[in-house]
Amino acid sequence: MNLSWISIARLGLVQMALGAIVVLMTSTLNRLMIVELALPAILPGFLVALHYGIQITRPNWGFRSDKGGRRTPWVITGMVILGLGGLIAAAAIPLMETQLTLGLIISILAYALIGLGVGASGTSLLALLATSTAPRRRAAAATITWLMMIAGIAITAGVTGALLEPYSHKLMLKIVASVAVIAVVITTLAILGVEKQDTIIEEVEDMSFLEGIKEIWGEQKARNFSIFVFLSMTAYFMQELILEPYAGLVFGLTPGESTSLSGVQNGGVFLGMISVGILCTGLNLVNLRSWVIAGCIGSALSLALIAVLGLVGSQLQLTISVVSLGFFNGMFAVGAIGSMMSLAGQGRNGREGTRVGIWGAAQAIAAGFGGLLGASLVDMMRLILASDATAYGTVFLFEAALFIASSALAIKVMSARPMSVGLVPGE
Repeated sequence: MNLSWISIARLGLVQMALGAIVVLMTSTLNRLMIVELALPAILPGFLVALHYGIQITRPNWGFRSDKGGRRTPWVITGMVILGLGGLIAAAAIPLMETQLTLGLIISILAYALIGLGVGASGTSLLALLATSTAPRRRAAAATITWLMMIAGIAITAGVTGALLEPYSHKLMLKIVASVAVIAVVITTLAILGVEKQDTIIEEVEDMSFLEGIKEIWGEQKARNFSIFVFLSMTAYFMQELILEPYAGLVFGLTPGESTSLSGVQNGGVFLGMISVGILCTGLNLVNLRSWVIAGCIGSALSLALIAVLGLVGSQLQLTISVVSLGFFNGMFAVGAIGSMMSLAGQGRNGREGTRVGIWGAAQAIAAGFGGLLGASLVDMMRLILASDATAYGTVFLFEAALFIASSALAIKVMSARPMSVGLVPGE
């Protein structure tokens, strides 16, 4: 069965709910620990990294949904775990004021639950999309669901920020609990009935998790795509922790101005996603592989320009280049997600969840590793090179090289054939 546009939008609501909870953990609670509690930034940084690291369990969640033959229970269960983790993380904040060690221990447990919840819910959701979305709709489905997740992040951040004034621990706990409950309810209502009886996958024969992973890793396409995901997402996340400091140190931007720069970058991402969704699905222009390659090369060129502007450019030129980077990042992201949905159904049937899980784990590891790599390389280059501009510029050029390597790997891994309008396994 092919998912209707309404069903795709309903699954997008699940992504929106997921983003709503996660942003509270990575943004609101992060700020509370650093500002209100005056804790070292490394502590919330460690907790955020932990939730990424825990997502190495994604292959296990995908494998379990493959064996059970249903995705829906795992999506709902994952969201419940995520909401519980978020509530425990919020409860740990006031505890840190009086019992720091105990509060940190509870926070570690909470962020581990958050990572497990994201892994279970997100992996199973993507597997459902991969097996039930018509090939011609995959780019649009990727665009819709990810834009709805971004919308969930933006709306939650804005509303929470307004409701938290004047701040109190009690008020914060009420808000987090409300968001968690609403997210679980929305997820349940949105997904029930989408996975209809004729879309339920056949149960596969009994085998261990390690046997299942070994089987998928033995598939050349799945293995090569895993490498592509890790390499490209490392490049994608390398600038996450260094772009704003670069703008401040080299271009003299204030904290508010550098934050705005991050906002316009996300605006570029939005435009890139929308463009690919419309051109690829609505107008059927160019295959997904071409969009991935164009996104990688465009991102590389934008990063090279950002590096050069540190020596000869202006603030306005930097802003334009950052918008360009966001645009090509968005183009690459939608193309890669759409390609993932297509490749998940290639190979042995009934293993789609395991494949998506492996790729999700590669993405999560790359997200944590990429940010750490970028920050570490900047620190190293600042010790070696004479100026901040050349130090940061060198790292941006290295990131550009990773994107070029990713584009070359995409040529090898992804099919150049136009998307078929025929059915895929599970449809």
